[in-house]
Amino acid sequence: MRRAVAAAVLVACLSGCAQSSSARWSEPNANTQSTRFASGLGASRAGKLRQVWRFAIPPTGGDSGAVAATPVVSGTVVYLQDLKSNVYALDRRTGALRWEHRFEAQNPGPNGVAVDGGRVIGATDTTVFSLDATNGKLMWKRRLLSPVESFVDAAPLVDGSRVYIATTGYSFGTRGKLYALDERTGAVEWQVNTIKRPWPDPAKAGGGGAWSPPSLRGDVVYWGTANPIPWGGTPQEPNGAAFPGAVLFTDSLLALDAATGRLLWYDQVTPHDVRDYDFQLSPILVGTTILGAGKAGRVIAWDASTHRRLWSVAVGLHRNDRGPLPARRVAVCPGLLGGVETPMAEAAGRLFVPVVDLCVSGSATGYQALSSVDPLQGRGELVALSVDDGRRLWVRRFPAPDFGCATASDGVVFTSTLDGSIYGLDAGTGRTLWHARAAAGINACPSIAGGMLFVAAGVPVGNRRGYELVAYAPRG
Repeated sequence: MRRAVAAAVLVACLSGCAQSSSARWSEPNANTQSTRFASGLGASRAGKLRQVWRFAIPPTGGDSGAVAATPVVSGTVVYLQDLKSNVYALDRRTGALRWEHRFEAQNPGPNGVAVDGGRVIGATDTTVFSLDATNGKLMWKRRLLSPVESFVDAAPLVDGSRVYIATTGYSFGTRGKLYALDERTGAVEWQVNTIKRPWPDPAKAGGGGAWSPPSLRGDVVYWGTANPIPWGGTPQEPNGAAFPGAVLFTDSLLALDAATGRLLWYDQVTPHDVRDYDFQLSPILVGTTILGAGKAGRVIAWDASTHRRLWSVAVGLHRNDRGPLPARRVAVCPGLLGGVETPMAEAAGRLFVPVVDLCVSGSATGYQALSSVDPLQGRGELVALSVDDGRRLWVRRFPAPDFGCATASDGVVFTSTLDGSIYGLDAGTGRTLWHARAAAGINACPSIAGGMLFVAAGVPVGNRRGYELVAYAPRG
């Protein structure tokens, strides 16, 4: 791990590697508006992409694989966090390891870091940290967890003065929170509980928090929140009777004052959720429009001024996905690992939505065990919608689930699927411009900086276990 696997380095003949050192994808979703857009890879360049280097990532043994985070880039350095919270700093042009900081703290992910003001900000399962971007030295750390929070697994958002991050409520009795920390010191400036009222019986319910970073415009921070548990219910408390009522503020879009955490407004997408339908994605901010989605497989647009919904569109496969669950087991679609699982992207008035079509068996008294769900049995889609009215522009279907997010550039959208396929598609039509295959499955998001594409592959698929971060750039 002290050196990159660099046998395939082609720096001299790859024009993408010679871009300005000002290359930047500093937030997990590229910017504070979470558009996941970066210029530099138009259709003509995307069709010429070739592997420049690969960096080997050690296995972690976790359920989510070795890495699920988006690589972030500042100048000539790429930063990546694996699913043991370890952080690697690599030379953007060659993949050579500049430094690593090891934490060896496992969680389900996605994890990820942000870089700002010479700092690399991230978190372990319990603690937010700041590293010196030049050498990886620890600058500060702040433990967040209280007895009613499960862990930290979301990547942060940083804005030059604050770090915004969240904990989850992943087990009974938990109530996940949202936080703002001072970026210079790590001091907690405010915290917001995403479960408005205590559980009637904490031994039987839990949930909330957030899995993704928020988005920021001006003095308002927007967050998508997670679901309550248990899914379905139990024989004693069917259909979520252990958490009666709407269960604010689960499965919601929240708008908070960035300086104080005061709740400005909210919209709950799935009241009294019994299907694990987190509204977990980072909201995308485009002008006065807010775009959100989650595991219910529904994409929603709001007007930021009036707080009203502009449109709502269902994507992917839907069966038995509304209202109370029946007493007998049925196929529920989207299932526990289905819907819109990973971040969307926006460019030129188009919203690109990665979809997982995967059903599970569930009823009013419970679901099949999550450990028994094989995600490779699902299929994937990338759906392009009009930002203005939600109109479906095109749909591209894949033989494997699209857990690889969407990443947009100049007339091109990139995504990747669990079988390790990486696609560069025409943003206007969905036609394939470029395709590659990684040495392992992918549930991480691509990023773009300096005319290069970075993709992390860290999921075991059959005998393919070449966990790695791969860099691509156009030849010629």
